[in-house]
Amino acid sequence: MSAPLPHPLLAPQTHAEGWRARLTLDFERRQSRSVLARRLHDGPLVVQKPLYPEGDDICHAVLVHPPGGIVSGDQLRIDVTAHAGAHALITTPGATKWYRSLGPISSQTVNINVDANAIVEWLPQENIVFDAARATMRTHLSLTGNARLMGWEIACLGRQASGERFARGELGQSIDLCVDGELAWCERMRLSGDDALMQSPAGLAGNTVFGTMWLAGCAPDRILLERLREPVFVHGTAATTALPRVTLVRAMSHSSEALRAYFATLWECARPYWLQRPARRPRIWAT
Repeated sequence: MSAPLPHPLLAPQTHAEGWRARLTLDFERRQSRSVLARRLHDGPLVVQKPLYPEGDDICHAVLVHPPGGIVSGDQLRIDVTAHAGAHALITTPGATKWYRSLGPISSQTVNINVDANAIVEWLPQENIVFDAARATMRTHLSLTGNARLMGWEIACLGRQASGERFARGELGQSIDLCVDGELAWCERMRLSGDDALMQSPAGLAGNTVFGTMWLAGCAPDRILLERLREPVFVHGTAATTALPRVTLVRAMSHSSEALRAYFATLWECARPYWLQRPARRPRIWAT
């Protein structure tokens, strides 16, 4: 298991007294069933009872943050491990809201470790970063052997439905992938409110929503790339990149709903081929 890499995106600052929450989930294979073998939580971060809408082979888990949003100084940590033979699909019931900060940084760290012959699908709904928020999002992915991991992260700057821009504050985001202990891919991003990069053609080009989807654990092939490139994203811009150990899709839009729906469509296109499983959207997405 690899340790998370240092994250230099936001200047160090002492957290105020906010919520401290940690959730640890371990999935195991027991005979023909993937089970949530260990579930530990400290603070306001929990998971609902395991669900099996696709049968015993795949364990679905819904992460819930009862406060409903992340405020100044909150620190959330999620640790997920899938042991050999287990298959877990993890999602959330709604968007994660990052409220404005009076100064302290709020953070969320996600560590996902997938052992050989195991599968994890990490499919959270979007992050909404309010104006004047100071947010740090870290995602560390670690695979062993023939493990497979499909997932995404989506960020929405400001509350577009309310006409709110991300004019103040800071957002730092990192994603890194290690395969058999070696770094295979990493990305770092830092934005401040009204950063020139938000309007630049080399950056977000005026878009307020952006996301990255990854399929990690095997070399890309022609069929997978064709399936990912087949859907047309009419509400924004998208591109697919093939790296030696991971296939990436990056997208930008003015609509978080449209981008989330686009990623869900890609998941439906890729899953039958890449994981040999038909795609069935989690029921919680329709509520």
